[in-house]
Amino acid sequence: MAHTGTASLTINELREFASFSPSEQRYIRRSLDIGLGRQDAFKLWARDEDELASIQKQYVAYQDLKALRAMRPDDYSFDDVDAFMGKLVRMAAFDLAQERLTSFSAFRFLYERLLGGWARPWLPGAFCGAAALPQIRPDRRRTLLHSISEAAATAPGWSDREPSFYPEFIEKEAA
Repeated sequence: MAHTGTASLTINELREFASFSPSEQRYIRRSLDIGLGRQDAFKLWARDEDELASIQKQYVAYQDLKALRAMRPDDYSFDDVDAFMGKLVRMAAFDLAQERLTSFSAFRFLYERLLGGWARPWLPGAFCGAAALPQIRPDRRRTLLHSISEAAATAPGWSDREPSFYPEFIEKEAA
């Protein structure tokens, strides 16, 4: 029975990923390759000089991932919140400023995989904080902030279950 529950959750994750735009899907896969060290993102994802520069900046923006994974601030005290949220909001702002993630759902999907299931309670605050920064264009700010539901912003509790689906690069077949 537990296997059936896990399969069902994985199918839900697959469906959620399929609901994202092709641009969001591509950015999530690229970001996971960079953030999890799965592939050489330069070779796999850079189609031109602009994308090469963007990937280089993303490697720099993601340099705090290891520290963030180790921090795990306490849900009940304010110890370490400033260091954790500062790093998380800065990284989230980078991703949102790339204009490839268009909703809280896509952001949450990515960051659950970059950090782990334990980070879910911190993601609405990081998303709202990053989306409201002046570095994000005003029309984009509006779109992003409208994408987070009241339920997601005010959830009384969060699962710490680890994600099971981690999308990867799919090579197109030569015609």
